[in-house]
Amino acid sequence: MGKIIAIANQKGGVGKTTTAINLSASIAVNEKKVLLVDLDPQANSTSGIGLNKNKNSVYDVLINQHLITTIVIKTDMPNLDLLPSNINLVGAEIELVDLENRESVFAKSVLDVKENYDFIIVDCPPSLGLLTLNGLTAADSVIIPVQCEYFALEGLGQLLNTINIVKKHYNPKLEIEGVLLTMFDVRLRLSHQVADEVRNYFGDKVYNTVISRNVKLSEAPSYGKPAILYDAIATGTQNYIELAVELLKRNNSN
Repeated sequence: MGKIIAIANQKGGVGKTTTAINLSASIAVNEKKVLLVDLDPQANSTSGIGLNKNKNSVYDVLINQHLITTIVIKTDMPNLDLLPSNINLVGAEIELVDLENRESVFAKSVLDVKENYDFIIVDCPPSLGLLTLNGLTAADSVIIPVQCEYFALEGLGQLLNTINIVKKHYNPKLEIEGVLLTMFDVRLRLSHQVADEVRNYFGDKVYNTVISRNVKLSEAPSYGKPAILYDAIATGTQNYIELAVELLKRNNSN
């Protein structure tokens, strides 16, 4: 059975989607079968992997009760599939409100494919609404990206509170998989100060791997490619490969 890992932080611009795409691709390179789920109405994971013209999407799974297997698309990378998003997902938050067990709609749907993959990576929206709640309720664990900039820890308490509520009421097995430091600039004292503060707060939950601020990571989505297919030797690409290895070691899967 595949492990479901949600990537969540209600702050925008912390490297959440960049992490979803590039961690998924890097795990796939390690010959593990991966499903990337785009639960964000902005559909940046979908376009960032080059598959942004989808008539059907995760919206049809959540609202129209389509089987995930009929919506999943193969990507250009071996071992990496995508459950895409599109603009229709914008209305899903409102439409989910009236559904019974609205927090668990995705959790039930994903059971159909869980045993087909080693890992299912869920890119949650930058909010704590019903879509993120569905991602967290379905997940075994959550990765929290934290950018090494001012205000980095702002809002983290709210996210941790949400995780605890989900754990108490909907998903007792939910754990923090890890905390990922992103946008690290080795030249800036602030980056080091934020990294120290996050490590003091989260302890060994913080990954040893740090994602450096890197222009190639920013460029890759505009070409519809994970960084590993855009520039395999870029610093940011190598960071995500190291992160995948670290995650696999933590899960005794390498």
